[in-house]
Amino acid sequence: MELAAVETLFAHAAEIKCLVVGDLMLDEYLWGRAERISPEAPVQVVDVIREELRLGGAGNVVHNLAAFGAQVSVCSVVGDDQNGRELLGQFSHHKINTSAIFQDPERRTSRKTRVVAAHQQIVRIDRESRETLTHEVEHQLCNWISSHTHEYSVLVLSDYNKGVLTPAVIASAIAAAALLKIPVLVDPKGTDYSRYKGATLLTPNRKEAEAASGIPITNQESLREAASAIMSETSLEHLLITRSEEGMSLFLNNGEVVNIPTVAREVFDVSGAGDTVLAAVAVGIASGFGFAESARLANVAAGIAVGKLGTSVVTPQEIIEAVSMAHKDSHSKIKNFDVLIQKVAAEKLKGKRIVFTNGCFDLLHAGHVKYLQKAKNLGDLLVLGLNSDASVRRLKGAKRPLIDQEERAHLLAALDCIDYVIVFDEDTPLNLITAIKPHILAKGGDYLLDDVVGRDVVESYGGRVELVTFVDGKSTTNIIERILELYSLE
Repeated sequence: MELAAVETLFAHAAEIKCLVVGDLMLDEYLWGRAERISPEAPVQVVDVIREELRLGGAGNVVHNLAAFGAQVSVCSVVGDDQNGRELLGQFSHHKINTSAIFQDPERRTSRKTRVVAAHQQIVRIDRESRETLTHEVEHQLCNWISSHTHEYSVLVLSDYNKGVLTPAVIASAIAAAALLKIPVLVDPKGTDYSRYKGATLLTPNRKEAEAASGIPITNQESLREAASAIMSETSLEHLLITRSEEGMSLFLNNGEVVNIPTVAREVFDVSGAGDTVLAAVAVGIASGFGFAESARLANVAAGIAVGKLGTSVVTPQEIIEAVSMAHKDSHSKIKNFDVLIQKVAAEKLKGKRIVFTNGCFDLLHAGHVKYLQKAKNLGDLLVLGLNSDASVRRLKGAKRPLIDQEERAHLLAALDCIDYVIVFDEDTPLNLITAIKPHILAKGGDYLLDDVVGRDVVESYGGRVELVTFVDGKSTTNIIERILELYSLE
């Protein structure tokens, strides 16, 4: 995965609007110590130290989407009871829209209590409702979904088989989304996947895919057969089967299969990992990622989720750091505009002094390197604005650059003295300077102060311009002339 693309996704995550429809429940955790056996029966005694409530079921999908920075609403039904009120309170605490959560006095809000000691679950106690919705409440849900789907960029159905996602609710959601060409992503349950017919993507795990297809998955051939059976039954566009330690397999509507290996991590708890996968795929697709890239994003997120105990959320920073581990090279320094502005702002809050310089840097040579090292020494972080190929041609003629912008960016990012590189397409870096607001604007010593673009901007807020001397005789033009001279003699 491209680190810059992931960073850009999360920088714009607030523009994504997601609707989650599904079964809600409270996840209660009782954390304690188990150091003795009860004298009443041969069972462990757990001394409870801490109690915690978390959003469970479809609520965990919602919570992950909110943690990613997306705008998310939830549509569901809970009971008019204490658990229902506590669940609504959890959503409010996380500033999640609950206007489409309907309360049914005849329904009990599900609550799962997990007793955990020494990082292991001792027992789980379920108090839940599995009854299907009444006709009246089902009608309310269908009407609300049909009337509001147009407000969202992606629709997520999180089915925990607790009665909210009736065939009518599912059909209503898929039909409303189809009219607007909004993708519908489903985490399915049960064995009858025909009720999800027309969805964009299903995300079953291997066990669920086996049960739904009736085909034991033992190798790649049987995996393909199971996937084909599910996709045929549901008229599905795409299918993502999660396969635990074997990673994920994405089946596309053009017949292509993308196998994504798991990210090696220590596994503490797999509960809630499927919710994280669903949420990550949703933000990926809603942000314009392809299905393969969205699945890779989900694979990274799932690898982080299983390293946590209990139903937990994964943050953008955790994903970015995980992707960065695969890009311990020049990729990690090349930033898009929005991401760079955020990074620079964060560094300023830490008290770092930002130096900015810019140029074409075609045919990188020792003179460039010496100049950049001197510029870095003026502050704490050096941001380099690199002229794009188009702007180089406008400035230096149709035969330049000799090295394209991607190669130039990577060569520069490989230098220790450079912290961030950004490619810009304008003839001057004025817009970049105005947005970054560096403490120091560095330019070559061949400039006059009055000729430095952005000088007035930098000085207006107390910054300064520094002219850095070049190494004599070192220039791209000289190198080109020397090459022509030597090879023309041949």
